[in-house]
Amino acid sequence: MLSTPAVQKEIQRRRTFAIISHPDAGKTTLTEKLLFHGGVIHTTGEVKGKSGTKAVTSDWMELERQKGISITSSVMTFDYNELRVNLLDTPGHKDFSEDTYRVLMAVDSACMLIDVAKGVEERTKRLYEVCRYRQVPIFTFVNKLDREGKDPLTLIDEIEKTLGMQCYPVTWPLGIGQRFKGIFNRITKEIIIYDQRREDVLDFQVIPFDPATDMAKLDGILDAESAEQVKSELELIEGALPPFDVQAFLSGEISPVTFGSAKQNFGVDIFLNFFSKYAPGPQPRKTRDGGEVDPLDANFTGFVFKIQANMDRRHRDRVAFLRICSGRFERGMKVQHARLGRELRLAYSNQFVAAERETVDEAFAGDIVGVNDTGNFAIGDCVSSHGRVLFEDIPKFAPELFARLSVRDALKRTKMQEAIRHISEEGAIQVLIDPLVGPQDPILGAVGELQFEVLLHRLQDEYNLDVKLNRLPFSVARWPRTADGKAVENLKGQFTMYRDSNDQPVILLAQEWDLNWAQRENPAVEFQTSITRAR
Repeated sequence: MLSTPAVQKEIQRRRTFAIISHPDAGKTTLTEKLLFHGGVIHTTGEVKGKSGTKAVTSDWMELERQKGISITSSVMTFDYNELRVNLLDTPGHKDFSEDTYRVLMAVDSACMLIDVAKGVEERTKRLYEVCRYRQVPIFTFVNKLDREGKDPLTLIDEIEKTLGMQCYPVTWPLGIGQRFKGIFNRITKEIIIYDQRREDVLDFQVIPFDPATDMAKLDGILDAESAEQVKSELELIEGALPPFDVQAFLSGEISPVTFGSAKQNFGVDIFLNFFSKYAPGPQPRKTRDGGEVDPLDANFTGFVFKIQANMDRRHRDRVAFLRICSGRFERGMKVQHARLGRELRLAYSNQFVAAERETVDEAFAGDIVGVNDTGNFAIGDCVSSHGRVLFEDIPKFAPELFARLSVRDALKRTKMQEAIRHISEEGAIQVLIDPLVGPQDPILGAVGELQFEVLLHRLQDEYNLDVKLNRLPFSVARWPRTADGKAVENLKGQFTMYRDSNDQPVILLAQEWDLNWAQRENPAVEFQTSITRAR
C-alpha cells in the first residue's frame, strides 16, 4: 500500500547525496558553501580554524579541527529550491574508506570533487568505482579554478579516459588561475563574471551569451590569448555535444560537469541549482531476498549506516544514523528490529548540521535521522513499522594493522574496555578475540595508521585514558569460508583461529606468503577480504 498523497509529496522533494574526493580537493570547504547557499550558516570558515577565521561547521571532532581533515562522515540537512537536501560529507583520507563506503550505501547520488591542478587522483578513482558498482548517479565539480591548473579540455579528457565515464560540461570556465574571469552556463546561456578580489561575493554580473552569435563579447572580458582559447573550446564542445540526456545521467552513463572555486564561492550556486533540478529523489532499495522496497510505500523502513559515540560528551551519548528507505518516520514510533527480533521505540530523534542537532518529530523516505541509542543498534541493522525487512548487507573490510592496548592506570582497565567497545561499534576499529587470551584483552585492527592515531586521541580526549599502543606482527586478516559462504572453523595447518565482533572465525597472518601457504593447504576454502555484518 502506498503512502498518502501528502506523504508522497514530502518523499518526492527529498534529495540525499554525498561529496567524494581525494584529500585536499576542497570537499569540506564545498560543503560549507553549500550550507551557506542553503541558508543554514551565515558565515563560512576555512578547513583549519586559523587565527581570525572560523573553523568549518562540518568538522565537529576536535582532531579534525587540529589536522584540517575530515576523519568521520558528517550529516547535514538544509532546504533549497523547495527541496529538503540531506548532504553527507565523507572522510577523504584513505584510512577511513570503510566509513565512506557505508555512507555511499545511504545516498541516491554523489558529487565527485576534482582539483583543477591535480586532476583525477587515486582516492577519487576508488570512490568512483564504488559509485559505479552501486549505479549511483555522479555530478562532477572541478574545484580551485582560481588557482593555476590544467586546461578544461585536458581535464575532461583525463576524467573520461581514467574513469571510463562520459562527461557533459554544464558550465565552462573563462580562464584559469589569475586569468579566471567567470563561468559560462551552457544551460541558461549566461556568462557570470566574478570579482576575485572579494571572497563570498554575491553581487556578480550576469551577461546573456549565445556562442553562436556572441563570441565577440569574450574580447571585452578576457585578455586576447585567453579569449581565443575559450572561443576555440566553446566552438568544439558546442558543435560536438548533444543536449543533456537526463536518463543517461540517472543510469550512470554520463556525469554533468560544473567548474568553480569553493573557497571563493565561484560556481557553487550554479552547481546547486543544477543539482536541485536533476538530482534523483529517493530510489527503491534492494532487499536480501532479491526484492525491493518502494520509497512511496506506506510501511516505514530504514537501515543504520553509521554509529557515532560522544557527539555530546557531557552526556556520553551514542547516535545511530538511520537512512529512511520508505514511508514516514514519527518520533516515538514503535519499529521491528530485524536482527534482535523484537520491538523498539524510537523515542529520541534528531537531524543535524554536523554536531549541532535539533529534535525532529517526523521525517520521510530519503531523510537521515539520528536516533539516540543505548546499545541496541549495530551498523547494518534494519527496522520497519510492519513485518521484518532486511536490506542489502554492509560489508566490513580486512584490517592491515594490528595492536593491543594497555592502560597505565590499572584501575581504569574496565573503563578502557568499555571505551574500546563504544568506538569499535562505530566501525572506527575492529575488535578481534584471541582464543588463548579472551575478550578482556582484545586485538585491535585498523585499515590505516591514522585510525590508530584517532583512537588514541579519542581515548585521551573523550575518556581521559592514558594508554599505550602495543604493535602486533600481523599484516593480513582473512575470513575463511566455503564456496557457499559458510564459516570454516578449522583449517589444515598451524593456524590460530581468532573471532571477530560477530563471533565469526578469522585468521591473522604475518605476511602474504603465509596466506599463500594457507590457500595451498586448504584449496577448497575461500579466504575473504570482506564479510557482511551479522543481522
